[in-house]
Amino acid sequence: MRSLLTGTALGGILGAAAVGFAAMAWPQQETVTDSVDPRTLTYQQIELFAEIFARAQRDYVVPIDEQEAMNAAINGMLMSLDPHSSYLDPEDFQSLQVQTSGQYGGLGLEVTMEDGFVKVISPMDGTPAAEAGIQPGDYITAINGKAIIGQTLNDAVKEMRGESGTEIEITVLREGGDPFQVKLVREVIQQKSVNWRMEPGNIGYIRIATFNERTNLLLEEALDGIGKAGKPKGIVIDLRNNGGGLLEEAVKVTDHFLSGGEVVSTQGRRPVDVERRNASKGEVFKGVPMIVLINGGSASASEIVAGALQDRERAMVLGTTSFGKGSVQSVIPLGADRGAIRLTTARYYTPSGRSIQALGIEPDLMVTPVRLTEEELLKIQRWSEADLPHAIQNEDGERSAEPRMPDEQPPEGYEGEDFQLEKALQILREGKTVASRMAAKAG
Repeated sequence: MRSLLTGTALGGILGAAAVGFAAMAWPQQETVTDSVDPRTLTYQQIELFAEIFARAQRDYVVPIDEQEAMNAAINGMLMSLDPHSSYLDPEDFQSLQVQTSGQYGGLGLEVTMEDGFVKVISPMDGTPAAEAGIQPGDYITAINGKAIIGQTLNDAVKEMRGESGTEIEITVLREGGDPFQVKLVREVIQQKSVNWRMEPGNIGYIRIATFNERTNLLLEEALDGIGKAGKPKGIVIDLRNNGGGLLEEAVKVTDHFLSGGEVVSTQGRRPVDVERRNASKGEVFKGVPMIVLINGGSASASEIVAGALQDRERAMVLGTTSFGKGSVQSVIPLGADRGAIRLTTARYYTPSGRSIQALGIEPDLMVTPVRLTEEELLKIQRWSEADLPHAIQNEDGERSAEPRMPDEQPPEGYEGEDFQLEKALQILREGKTVASRMAAKAG
């Protein structure tokens, strides 16, 4: 069983063959009362389902695909729980394993389903989607001219994937604009989850795009490369538009920057189902100031890293509020040729014990990539975990903070490429990390 932390809700509707529910004979139950055993109610619902299935088999206008109907029912049940639980048929299960290995075919998108359309959580670095300018929050409404509405997420994902070198056209709807078409060429996605470089002033910049099976290995290579130039003056960890990935990799990444102590804890359904992940005593670049960059596309595993380094006061978090996915999904195999289920099995908590579910990580210093007026701020609708259908609410009943004017934003006439990164580098060069964080807290 593998734990996943990703903003992507993978849908799967094809898989287990239909069994003869229509032939099942459940004992007749008495009229429902408040004292009826819940299991009796469940049996009654199963009997109702069997009757409906039998009537559809017999009376629907054309013969139904029984296997597809049954699997749609299974998946519908799981997806009614929360946006991240679903059924994976054997093909989907294999596809998920390939995806977490860091190499697969497609466009390079982290997506979910909302209002019948595919909604982009984040494009992956260096992929066709990113190079075409697809943005977090974009809706994909049609593929090759065929409307998506009415399809499952899994259907849409399968259509977007295909042989490398083949062309695909997607219709994109962006807030405040009209739909437009984007032509893309599919590629084998060999995503390098970690990239790094040295910035002027002896500051190491590390971009972590996702948390797959190779992330920690590539991070170690990045740290070795930075270390060869001597002790850096500062480190920037860029987690913007990182939609998440494997829990184990998030813990390993965080471990490099902490000397022991808690990284994250998970709490399942029962009070005894508590697991704490701790760092080892082997911090790299100890005492070197760090800044973590986040935005609304930073979800799940990236929020664990940012939250741990923030709570442990190892790094200053800069940017905008993260996505707010504070739950853990376990992939549970169902046996040979039966696929698996992807089931939400726990919440996770940062070292201080806070749940960021439906809230997100609030940065220590809020810095926007573009300049905003107060009027423009009021028109902005932050898209987050809380907006997904059937999203799990924060257990403390908290709601995400209302939009506010940023602490820093680009000056008028700004022509640079990345104001958030520029601000982080400026703070590190001036050695104001701790002072800036304390000032932000006081404000």
